Amino acid sequence: MNESCRVLIVDDHPLFRRGLVQLLRTIPAFVLVGEAASGAEGLALARELRPDLILLDLNMRDGDGLDMLRGLRTTRSEARVVMVTVSDSGEDVVAALRGGAEGYLLKDMEPDAMLEALQAVAAGRVVIPPQLNHLLAAALRGESRPQSAGAAGLTEQELRILEKIAAGLSNKQIGRELDIAEGTVKVHVKHILRKLELRSRVEAAVWAVEHLRV
Repeated sequence: MNESCRVLIVDDHPLFRRGLVQLLRTIPAFVLVGEAASGAEGLALARELRPDLILLDLNMRDGDGLDMLRGLRTTRSEARVVMVTVSDSGEDVVAALRGGAEGYLLKDMEPDAMLEALQAVAAGRVVIPPQLNHLLAAALRGESRPQSAGAAGLTEQELRILEKIAAGLSNKQIGRELDIAEGTVKVHVKHILRKLELRSRVEAAVWAVEHLRV
């Protein structure tokens, strides 16, 4: 990470917030701009401070972190959101990713793994712990959607981009590798998600691993 990343923490546990603050301070590129103990407070601070990255608890005393996530998306916030939670429920993982989260991390992760994941999200990737991939895959298998690239009508370029998504590359990195503009990649990703009847690039990555054997 060469560019600074402005971070907002939203969690109703002061001790955990303090731990995250100390962890973020080990990477100079992370700049803490605010802390909130509730979704309502977090949404107000997000509008005021315009952070690049929001670390959001899923379950708080005043309500659901997903409510704040939906509120952010209706305000057209460009902040990347990572759910940081104790819940390893497949339903929660799917709901968070479909709600627009770019990451889903468990609070009991080792500090080094947590930091590596946050850096990956700040760099444009979508991250969930490997042990949760099977939950997401099982949820997708339980729903009706195309079972092959041919059935989905994916073009050769879309297939190449899907394979890059499965490898964990961001839109910018995909653009560089395929020598196309980042904006063009974004358009292709939208088409891929529509054709596969999916709502997030993590779901697309899991679908690719399941069906393309990438």
